[in-house]
Amino acid sequence: MKHLNMILEDKGIFKRKEPFAFMLYLGILGSALIFSAIFFIFLKKEMMNQDIPIRLPWTIWLSTIFIILSSLSLWSASSLFKTQVYKWLRIFLVLTFVCGLAFLLTQFQVWRSLMQTNQLLNNNTSAAFIYILTGLHLAHILGGIVALSITISRIFRKGSYVDTFIYTVNPPNQLNIKLLSIYWHFLTLLWVLIVLFLQYHAA
Repeated sequence: MKHLNMILEDKGIFKRKEPFAFMLYLGILGSALIFSAIFFIFLKKEMMNQDIPIRLPWTIWLSTIFIILSSLSLWSASSLFKTQVYKWLRIFLVLTFVCGLAFLLTQFQVWRSLMQTNQLLNNNTSAAFIYILTGLHLAHILGGIVALSITISRIFRKGSYVDTFIYTVNPPNQLNIKLLSIYWHFLTLLWVLIVLFLQYHAA
């Protein structure tokens, strides 16, 4: 029976599925549906002639730049991971982490600016949507930063060239960096859509 399974796997008839990739794609689909529902509710209220004034601070564009830079640096790190260029791999991973933290800090500055203009204290509809959209996205980013921190710590613990090479050619580690990149790029695209949506409806 074991020999038969090996033959079927070689022929591509029966292949072992990767659960982590499936879980990630399922999570991304769930998040996309949640944010789509929030957008739909916003548009529905607007179609009912309910005034939803939004004024976005300039710091939200700064945070957008940081998350795009983090996505680009992680894309570079993923490419370097495949080609075993370890020095630049570490540099781009750290750059991704720094840009991710900068995104978090500018997000808090966005909330601070909104509070100073009383947009988040007036208990209006626009405040609720800004809270939900940015806060929910921020929770996703925190999860990505935790995963990124774990990956960086593992790579930096591989001091020698041989240890790092063994780490990068290990299929589970290759899968890890691939899934991390997919998740982070999804968050970047999601944030850009959120900002453009809010900006389109801004007063």
